[in-house]
Amino acid sequence: MHLHLQSSKRLRPRARTQTEGLVLLPVGEGSRASDVRRAKPSQAHRALRFGLITCLMLGLSSLLAGGLKAEDSVFLPNFWDPQHRLEKPDLVGIHTLRFLTEDDYPPFNFTLTNGTLAGFNIDLARAICEELKVTCTVQARRWDTLIDSLNDGHGDALIASFGINADTRSKLDFTAPYYKTPARFVVPANSPLKDVSPEALAGKTIGVEPHSAHEAYLKIFFPAAILKTDQPANLRAALKKGEIDALFGDGVTLSLWLNSADAQNCCAFRGGPYTESRFFGEGVGIAVKKGNVTLRHALDYALAALAEKGVYADLYLKYFPVGLY
Repeated sequence: MHLHLQSSKRLRPRARTQTEGLVLLPVGEGSRASDVRRAKPSQAHRALRFGLITCLMLGLSSLLAGGLKAEDSVFLPNFWDPQHRLEKPDLVGIHTLRFLTEDDYPPFNFTLTNGTLAGFNIDLARAICEELKVTCTVQARRWDTLIDSLNDGHGDALIASFGINADTRSKLDFTAPYYKTPARFVVPANSPLKDVSPEALAGKTIGVEPHSAHEAYLKIFFPAAILKTDQPANLRAALKKGEIDALFGDGVTLSLWLNSADAQNCCAFRGGPYTESRFFGEGVGIAVKKGNVTLRHALDYALAALAEKGVYADLYLKYFPVGLY
């Protein structure tokens, strides 16, 4: 499926750039509407994300105070068809909505120093409750206990960045995806590369994490590129030093890094997002118990309503000021 943008600054479809159901809207125009998380990340991976989100939160206030401009080319994702309006569900009997999450996956869900839960997922859960006009609770539990806690009746829905795939669909029902984790190219800010097509990157050195979906993707669709495999931190350092021409990886982590002090404004995204489900997953949804059709429909309705009202866009810009797409 092709990439659709409504902007004077269009990203042209690249070779095998996928957006499957994703409409991207530039800030200030049009309607306001991670590798996908399939397994618990390692301690090192969580530490990396926590460090990045700390840098993000330190600079977030000043960034938002200054405002984001359309020319910054930050595009707002819209996963809901504005031409297909969902009917408001019958919420009789639903007075309280109990969300379960975890607290160590920033910027989606994490704990502040005062013990308060925060993050994109947390704010979205509270906005859903406000839209549905129900009482809301959000409780953090260990990642490996979340599905059992839901099925044992300790909560009504999981909002913890569960990737939608065959395995999770066998245990849970999901709303439509409310975000996808795209793969992105990052290049030095002064890079002469204006294009990241397979032809433009032929003979160029691209850093990528070994044994990852990103490496597999490059091997198939960028066969003439020279791949340098290493751990993400080492690859980011190599990019800053000019030892590689580009870095290809998880758009969430790269977005946070680009907005951190560690990046030192060295680099920038180049080209559009890559979200082909065969490599990068089907997206992330809110999970409910199998067969809970009423609640699933209510959550889908609330998500679409929040997108239409611009609430989703506001939350996206709050936590991803550099943008993922």
